[in-house]
Order: sequence, then structure tokens, then C-alpha cells
Amino acid sequence: MFKEFIKKVVEGFDLPSEEAEKAMEEIMNGNATQSQIGAFLTALRMKGETIDEIVAFAKVMRRFCYKIKPRVDGKLIDTCGTGGDKLKTFNISTTAAFIIAGANIPVAKHGNRSVTSKSGSADVLEELGLRLNITPKEVEKIIENEGIGFMFAPVFHEAMKNVAQTRKEIGIRTVFNVLGPLANPAEANTQLLGVYDKSLVKPLAHVLKKLGCQEAMITHGLDGIDEVSTIGKTLIAWLKNGEVNTMILSPKKLGVKKAKPEDIAGLDPKGNAEIIFKILNGVYSMNEPKMEIALINAAAGLILGGKADNFSYGLELARETIENGCAYKKLKRLIKASGGDLSKLEELELKYA
Repeated sequence: MFKEFIKKVVEGFDLPSEEAEKAMEEIMNGNATQSQIGAFLTALRMKGETIDEIVAFAKVMRRFCYKIKPRVDGKLIDTCGTGGDKLKTFNISTTAAFIIAGANIPVAKHGNRSVTSKSGSADVLEELGLRLNITPKEVEKIIENEGIGFMFAPVFHEAMKNVAQTRKEIGIRTVFNVLGPLANPAEANTQLLGVYDKSLVKPLAHVLKKLGCQEAMITHGLDGIDEVSTIGKTLIAWLKNGEVNTMILSPKKLGVKKAKPEDIAGLDPKGNAEIIFKILNGVYSMNEPKMEIALINAAAGLILGGKADNFSYGLELARETIENGCAYKKLKRLIKASGGDLSKLEELELKYA
């Protein structure tokens, strides 16, 4: 059966939704061999995945994951992006998640170790002291009690172990880079989703619409980053009230200074952990480039969460959340609630006291 799907895709044919679902079920169930998965993913990448194929794959991934249903007021947001940006920035969307949570918008952050960058969200949060391997039930409670939780993909998506080896060995971006953010185990109804390629921006907004997402911004910095950018223009597809509208915004229009790529470059997990600490703890000034890119991405999340109706007010509110200590408090409380190691933050507090 799976060979038929490979043959079809190799010949350039799109898979109808039903067949795409069956193909993903075979992969998730462990019925496809590593060679078959490699051939299928490579052929899909060369053909180009359709909106319906991506929707079908995401539905299957959602069915196979451990789901949680945190009881929260209002919207539940995720800031998980695709990764794979060309500039290897620090963990901007992870930093933004704490600023958003600090403004009292519940966050269900989904993430993993790095595949393409020096430091994935899981790598940097572990470096900050977070305990990653906690049960889905524990994460659900933490989101309810603390307003933010981290869902470590391998814990929630056990069936993904069937593709891990293939993805590593073929070493190219595949549809799975896109599927991670589309398979949030808490079924977050609001998403800030950065993507590595401008060709994904509008299609993924339509994918999220078909998956029942309430509101989302799909962002791509046209200089090659999967975030709202401060080094050049950003393409945004905004899904709201069932409609998808696209816009291109410059740093000037967003209300921030234009930065240089080296200003927002990332380091290893230890270096990035220190950057996140310095942003959330207000060590950097408000117009420092790393601070500004974290703030503008948080502002997008604050708009989606209903706390701001434009980037200007979103930026103001994001700054307040740093200044009043709420963003840093969210990080500290999350680490404590996970049974993690607070000594790493305490060392940084002493260093920057």
C-alpha cells in the first residue's frame, strides 16, 4: 500500500486527503520502513505539499499524540515555529512566549530539541533549568496554575520516533518541519507561527483555518528568519474571523529600529539561555536589538490574545511586562512547577545583580 503512495508522489501526483491520511497512519503506526519514509518525504518535498495533504497529515499527527485540555480563560496560544531560518537567531519565539504569558495570556508552548539551529526551544529551556520529561497530565496542570507550560514533543508525540532516524539521515527540511507547529497537543486555538520560507505563509494560514484554528499569524522575515523581523520586512498572513489577509510590514512601520543580522544571532544553548534571562529580567535596555525583536514578536502574540489591537500598543504592553517583572516571574514559576533546577537562574541573578 505505502509503495503506491510513493509511486504516486514520485510521478508528481497530489494525494487526495484520504490517501494522505492513510500514508501518515502507516508512518505513525511503524508500518513503513525507513527507506520508504525517506523516499516518500523526499518526493513530497520535490513535488511540493498541497494544503489538503498538510491538513490530512496534521489531523493524523493530532490523533496519535497525547492530548491535554487545560482549563483556561479565553484564548490559549502557541508560539511554536518551524525553525530552519537561515540566520540562526537566538530563541526569539520562546522568549516571546514568556512575555505573552506575563501579560496574562495562557500559553501552551510546543517544542523540541534543535534539528536545524544551534539551540531548539527544549535545549535552551533545559539549560535554564526546566525539567522536560514530565507527564502530559503534569503539563496540563502547570498551564492551568502558572499560565504557561512547555510540551516537549517526544513526550507527547511518541509515534514520531518512527521518523526521527530518517529525518536525521536525509538531513533536508521535510513536511515534518511544518507539521510540528500544526499538531499542538493542547489544541491551542490561537497561534503565532513563524515559517522558514515565504511560500509557506499563506498556505499555512489556510491549513490552520481548515484545522479549526480561531486566530493565527503566520510570519516570515523576508531576510530569511522564521519570526517577525527587525532586520528587514516581514510577510504576515493573519487568519481572523475565518478570513486570511496578508501584509508586509517594515521595522519602521512596526515601531522598532532596523537591526543587523549579527545583532540577533544565536549562540549555543548556554549562550541563548543567558540572552533569554537578560531580556526577561530587563538587563538589556528596551531598544537593544535582541530585546526589540523579542518585544515585537511578543506584541504579535498580545494582538492575537486580544490584549492589544495594534503593534504600537502591543510593544508598549510587552515592555511593561518586562519592567514589572511578570515575564521573568513566568519563567521562574514554570521551572519550579516542573520540578526543575532553579540554581541556574539564581547563578544568572547573582551575575547580573
